[in-house]
Amino acid sequence: MNFFKKDYLPGLLVALILASLAIQLAKLPFLTIMGPLVIAILLGMVWRMIFKENKKLEPGIQFSTKKLLRLGIILLGVQLNLYEIYEAGWRVILLAIFAVVIGFTAVYAFSRLLKVDRKLGILTACGTAICGAAAIIATAPQIKAKNNDIAIATGTIALLGTVFTLVYSIGYQYMNFTGNEYGMFAGSTLHEVAHVVAAGAAGGSEAVDLAVLVKLIRVALLVPVIIFIGFLFAKIEKEQSPKRFSLSMVPWFIFGFAIMSTLNTIFQIPDNIADRIIDVSYLLMGMAMVGIGLNVQLSSFRSNGVNALKAGLYGSIILSVLTFVLIQWIG
Repeated sequence: MNFFKKDYLPGLLVALILASLAIQLAKLPFLTIMGPLVIAILLGMVWRMIFKENKKLEPGIQFSTKKLLRLGIILLGVQLNLYEIYEAGWRVILLAIFAVVIGFTAVYAFSRLLKVDRKLGILTACGTAICGAAAIIATAPQIKAKNNDIAIATGTIALLGTVFTLVYSIGYQYMNFTGNEYGMFAGSTLHEVAHVVAAGAAGGSEAVDLAVLVKLIRVALLVPVIIFIGFLFAKIEKEQSPKRFSLSMVPWFIFGFAIMSTLNTIFQIPDNIADRIIDVSYLLMGMAMVGIGLNVQLSSFRSNGVNALKAGLYGSIILSVLTFVLIQWIG
C-alpha cells in the first residue's frame, strides 16, 4: 500500500493535527490522567459533530486506524526492558500476573452477567487488566471489534482509572501500607501508566518507581494475553462456523512489540532516544484513535456503555480488594 497516495492525505492530515493536539492537551494538569489516546478519540468525535461526515477523509483515516495503529503498538515495545522486569524478583512478577488474571477474569465475567456484547467485554477486561487504552487498541484487531466498542471501552477505562486514582491518592493515609507496598498496589491495579504515576505520587518517589515497574510488567503480559485471546476468540468463532484455528490468526504486530522490547533489553537504547520513539508511538496510536472518534455513533454509548461501565467498575473493585489483601498478606 502506497503511503503517499493523494487520497490518503486529507484524512492523514486531520488525524495528525488532532493527535498532536491531544498529546499537548494531555500535558495539562487534569487531562494528563486521561491520557492522549482517550483525548484523541474525544477530539475525533468533536470534529465529526462540527464538520459532519466527510468521505474525502475516509482513505487516510482507514490507513491510520489499521496500518499506523499497528506500527504504533510495535514501537511501544521500546518502553520495556525485560532485564529490569527480571530483576524485580519473582514476588513482584507473580503479583503482576495475579493482577492481570484477576482483572481480566472479573471484568469479563461481569460483562457476561450484564449481557454486555462479547467483544466489548473482552476489550474492557483487557483495558482493566493490562494497560488501559493501549491494550484495548492492541486487542481490537484480534477480535474484529467495531469502532464503537473501542471508544466505549477506552472511555470506560479512562473514567474508572481517574476515579480510582483519586480514591487511592486520598485513601493512601488510611491503607497501612509502606511506600513500596503502596507502589506495588497502585502499579498492579490501576489502568493507565498515567494513573499509576499520579496515584503513586502520594507514597513518594520510591512508590512511583515501583508502581511504574509493576505496571510495565503488566504491559509485558500484553503479548501472551493477546495470543490467549486469539485462541479464545477462535474457539468462540468455531462454534459459529467451521473455520479451524491456526497460528496465522495471532497478530503479527504483537511479535513486533516483543522484538522491540528484546532489542531495548539487549542494546539498552538510551533514554532520550527511547522517549522519542515512545512519543512517535503515541502519535501514531493517537492518529488511529482520532479515526475511531470520527466514526463513533453516540447512540451506542447509551445502549451499550452503561453495562460496560458497571462491569469495569465491579471488576476493578474485585481486583483492588483482592490485591490489597494479598499485599497485606505477603508484606
